[in-house]
Amino acid sequence: MDKTKLENVLKANFGFEKFRAPQDEIISSIVDGQDTLAIMPTGGGKSLCYQLPALILDGVTLVISPLIALMKDQVDALRARGISAAMINSSQTAQQQRDTLEDLRLGNLKLAYVAPERFRAPSFIRTLRNIKISLFAVDEAHCISQWGHDFRPDYMRLGEALEILGHPPCAAFTATATPDVKDDILAQLKMRTPKIFVSGFARPNLSFNVRQIERKAEKYMRVCDLIEKYHTGIIYCATRKSAEAISEELTGDHIDHVLYHGGMTPVQRDQAQEIFMNGTKSVAVATNAFGMGIDRSDIRFVCHYELTGSVESFYQEAGRAGRDGLPSYCEMLFMYADKRVQEFFIDGANPTPQVIKGVYRIIRQNSDNSYECFMPIENITEELADILKFESPVETSARFKGWKRKSSSAASNSMAVSSAISILRSLGFIERFDVAGKRTRGTRLLQPDLDESALPINIDTLAQKRNRDESKLKDVLRFAYAKECRQEWILRYFGEPISTQCGCCDNCRNGHAQPLLELSTSQVQEVRKALSGIARMSRRVSSTYWEPRFGREKIIKCLLGSKDERLSISGANQLSTYGILKNHNKKFVSDLFDALVNSALVEIVDGDYPLAGLTERGAKVMLGSSPCPPLDYPEDDSKSSTSNPLNPDAPKKAKRLSTDKLANDLPDEDKELFAMLVAKRNLLRRSMNNIAAFKIFPNLVLQQLAHLRPTTRESAMQIKGIGEVKAEKFLPPFLEIIISYSKDSNP
Repeated sequence: MDKTKLENVLKANFGFEKFRAPQDEIISSIVDGQDTLAIMPTGGGKSLCYQLPALILDGVTLVISPLIALMKDQVDALRARGISAAMINSSQTAQQQRDTLEDLRLGNLKLAYVAPERFRAPSFIRTLRNIKISLFAVDEAHCISQWGHDFRPDYMRLGEALEILGHPPCAAFTATATPDVKDDILAQLKMRTPKIFVSGFARPNLSFNVRQIERKAEKYMRVCDLIEKYHTGIIYCATRKSAEAISEELTGDHIDHVLYHGGMTPVQRDQAQEIFMNGTKSVAVATNAFGMGIDRSDIRFVCHYELTGSVESFYQEAGRAGRDGLPSYCEMLFMYADKRVQEFFIDGANPTPQVIKGVYRIIRQNSDNSYECFMPIENITEELADILKFESPVETSARFKGWKRKSSSAASNSMAVSSAISILRSLGFIERFDVAGKRTRGTRLLQPDLDESALPINIDTLAQKRNRDESKLKDVLRFAYAKECRQEWILRYFGEPISTQCGCCDNCRNGHAQPLLELSTSQVQEVRKALSGIARMSRRVSSTYWEPRFGREKIIKCLLGSKDERLSISGANQLSTYGILKNHNKKFVSDLFDALVNSALVEIVDGDYPLAGLTERGAKVMLGSSPCPPLDYPEDDSKSSTSNPLNPDAPKKAKRLSTDKLANDLPDEDKELFAMLVAKRNLLRRSMNNIAAFKIFPNLVLQQLAHLRPTTRESAMQIKGIGEVKAEKFLPPFLEIIISYSKDSNP
């Protein structure tokens, strides 16, 4: 259909004169029967791209949508325009759902919005087989990818449903998809020669900002400043507890707002959303449960009270500001300690094999003669905690030590239990069902004779998923500490070509933005040398994964060809890449290493001793299968005259007292703990753009910590050099190491 005819349909049914780019191209592709993937920014007009074709095509358009509130808003808006639309979801009575299905059979609807969980029921899919489906539209399609930031297992059924329905034309829409997520969407939905549209992630009217926060009290003061300046906005919180605390303070200060989180009843949430949407109140304090489908165009600010779990989440939520095209302000209030909340969520989303087997055992032991279990999640969690007390740690490779550190906490994490149930369901061992008259759902065993020890759980697959989630959190930290233009950083993250600096983010306004330039051929060669050196000091597991074995300093010494005897002991001096960067000085190699970390080519894997290894992206760059991204390539200085060409690590005349010397002054029983504290400090400073070590804690403070071994904030603050600010910002991870070390030393 030509553009003129499409514009006539647009004006007659939606009142608009013209399409936004590239709406007309997307709609033409869909009308022509092509499978289509559209990646468009929030506010780009995605919904029109499946609503308008529905009016042209013969049959009904099914729209798979994850949120009931979003469905209701769109169905109400369509009906107000005289367009026949309905929805099917859990908020309706059984009779309402039957009535909608009957309308579908009779061909009375042009659009039907369906919750993804409906595809759990084979009877629902059988009903759809008798209906002429003109288009299968998947909204928020990133939810189908387990590598995405908002993975929902029910979405994974859609590919199979499409096959059963004879694969009608499929269109998928999302505002946030990295290249990996985009590929996963195409694969999961089995799209056939799809047309792909990426309209651009740039939001030139938005100012992206990260504010470093020293104390929690500063956060609330900043929220009040934003409300006073911008009036209309959303404050996103990582937890319900945080949202409720802010709401209580705002209420005490007589600041009108709505509160919204998943713990509220559906009626309360609907009321809060309606009050915000109609402008009765212009400030919302919410968790990430609030947002999908929010179509208020005059939101002037979005504040993230804590850091998010992924860059995708940050960008999607920040993108709800300025949908009218006017300048708007987005800010993340960043405290490094907030990372723990996201780590808790990662634990919840990635249960260990022990947790999965433990949950299955509990369900099996508590099932009735019909193999059905009605235990609430909370009760399963309590029983699981008792079971795991007597379990030995899961055996995994060094890359996944996080499981060993955190498996005990998973026992009390109800999120991990819910995730384990989702995994068991996806593997076909159980199914979940609604219980009439109750909010609790039941669980039915599909293979009741199967013992938990026989569950075919792929540890590497689970570990890879956890690793991806942890990498996304590391990307958020990289974004928070980035020195370049924020908008450029985001565009690069989503795989979009580099544009000009935005001029309005905090880094651009402060003159701190440092553009990352494309590397020359010789510079790319040096990067690949460094990456190959890191790979050689790792253990190759697959074509794109090398398991890390050494830390940052030892790798740098090997690249420089250091004569350190520890390299000889480990055999690193026999590697083909030993001394591969010996023509550079130590500062250059150290800065290059940090640039590789900041560009996500190299990652630091947490553990008792942090290890460095290639990311999948870094492996591809090393092998030449992916281009080297722009990065902060260090100034290519030649070795200074004070350096010893035979030993790049030889101390210079002005060198300050080394940590090795300090360690030698400690009692023997404190040296190991001191080394662990130094390693943690190095990890922190690298994650904070290599700030000076003394700005965290100087060596003398670490000596005192290793010797005195305080286990509380109050006792640690008796040490000179640990004040209120540093205790809040840096102390917790050091105390964790001390407490853990003391327990291990005194079983």
